[in-house]
Amino acid sequence: MSQLRPAIVLLILLTLLTGGLYPLLTTGLAQWWFPAQASGSLIERQGEVRGSALIGQAFSQPGHFQGRPSATGDAPYNALASSGSNLAASNPALDKAVAARVAALRAANPQAPATVPVELVTASASGLDPDISPEAARWQAPRVAAARHLALSDVEALIARQTQRPLLPFIGEETVNVLRLNLALDNLQG
Repeated sequence: MSQLRPAIVLLILLTLLTGGLYPLLTTGLAQWWFPAQASGSLIERQGEVRGSALIGQAFSQPGHFQGRPSATGDAPYNALASSGSNLAASNPALDKAVAARVAALRAANPQAPATVPVELVTASASGLDPDISPEAARWQAPRVAAARHLALSDVEALIARQTQRPLLPFIGEETVNVLRLNLALDNLQG
């Protein structure tokens, strides 16, 4: 019985520290030092939230760039169902899905090179990837330029401006955020 009281007091103290004070402190510091990131990296245009820079969106119109396929179940890019497809490279279902995606992309992009960038036909591990490579964006550029009646060089210049480079060249690759690219494309046309 003599050890029960200190154990209960310690349990209450540690619960208050680790369950209350520490989360409040880290949340407050995050909001102070990194307010945009702590709030979900939301992208706003004219006072309206258009999405997050961290979660992809399904774009299917010919005048928009498309991101990686989503493997999040019934609704694409559903952050509550984040997961990969869990299909092994040897699974015939994955081969069929990739072949169908390649055929659909080639049909929608007849003026693009025959080799489709791999990230446009395979889902990421989370199923939520918001970024594609500059090569995948350039592969889609002829379709987007034709649908929007823009010069291909203007669309490629926009891709170059929207390309995010790693802090150090040997740490990571260049990426293009699909949502930001499509919003910049919308702004380009007014």
